[in-house]
Amino acid sequence: MANSNTIPETTEQLPEVFATQEAMIEVSDEHGGATHAEPELLGLVPFQWVSIAMAVLLLIAFAGLKVHKSIAGGLDAKIKSIRDNLDEAKQLRAEAEALREEYAAKIAGAEKDAEAMLDNARREAEGIIAKAEEDTAAMVARRERMAQDKIAAAERQALADLRAKAADASTAASAQLIRDKHDASADKALADNVIAGL
Repeated sequence: MANSNTIPETTEQLPEVFATQEAMIEVSDEHGGATHAEPELLGLVPFQWVSIAMAVLLLIAFAGLKVHKSIAGGLDAKIKSIRDNLDEAKQLRAEAEALREEYAAKIAGAEKDAEAMLDNARREAEGIIAKAEEDTAAMVARRERMAQDKIAAAERQALADLRAKAADASTAASAQLIRDKHDASADKALADNVIAGL
């Protein structure tokens, strides 16, 4: 078996395709002149190959027009779909931006409302604390007055009790002195003075 890289030495060793191209033999015509035979490939001469190539090219061109139209139609449909998707995305983005701005405004309003509520709560707490301080001060003052009144009443009661005890003690002491130092003759003299004074 011969190596495929070696060059064949004779025409018989060449494949049939190559053998037909190189088998140009001189043929004598009727007038005795020598002519060359046309080269052939697979039994077809060059102008036939050109005709076949042209027919194939025209078939491809006609088929290509239909394919081109279908490809162009498919691409146009795809482009339209992409444009529709882009328009929808733009619309959705605009809606999202509007929602974002609306919620940002709501958040800002809520923050302002929260600050106002916090200020109101602080003012109310300060008012409650001030009122509680006033009420506490008033209650302490009332309790002080009540305590002072109780103390004054207790002092008056103590003084009254002391006076009553002192009066009782002085009455008892007077009675005792009178008993000890006053007798019937002194009574008679005292009664005479009282009667004379009338």
